[in-house]
Amino acid sequence: MDSAESRMVRTGIALGSNLGDRISNLRAARDLLRNLTPGDSAYIQAPIYCSCPVNCPADSPDFFNTVVEINYNGTPAQLLEQTQAIEVQLGRIPDTPPNSPRTIDLDILYFGEHITDADNLLIPHPRMTQRRFVLQPLSDIRPSMTLPGDFISVLGHLRSLTPDVAPLRLVEADW
Repeated sequence: MDSAESRMVRTGIALGSNLGDRISNLRAARDLLRNLTPGDSAYIQAPIYCSCPVNCPADSPDFFNTVVEINYNGTPAQLLEQTQAIEVQLGRIPDTPPNSPRTIDLDILYFGEHITDADNLLIPHPRMTQRRFVLQPLSDIRPSMTLPGDFISVLGHLRSLTPDVAPLRLVEADW
């Protein structure tokens, strides 16, 4: 690991849940993600929003979604391994079909200025700029942020979404 990979990196992670007690699932995931950061490290969390399922099986329950930003000391691959372990710990069943209902879903959105193109990990997340359920909470905490390789701010991407991209409902501002 080179020195760039071993320093603290501001990292955005999307959290989603559409099974069980969704707010409790998000809180548990948030708390476990906070354990990945140093005790006095900066941490930011967005409000929780409710969204209709996107590209999910028929009759899938609505999702609760949010975004957190943590300081992380490690590589993107290490963070992926840790987020997948958190998902399993919180009841997600590995190897289920894509977009199936789940207790928790954690997606790495950005990892500082890193651009990663691996079989199991793409950073920045390739579909985040098309998803209101990611852009709205992210714009609540980082509206002027521009992703690596991009020239449009998070808020700019949010404003450019067409009306047919499913609207959101605020569930919990301070959780």
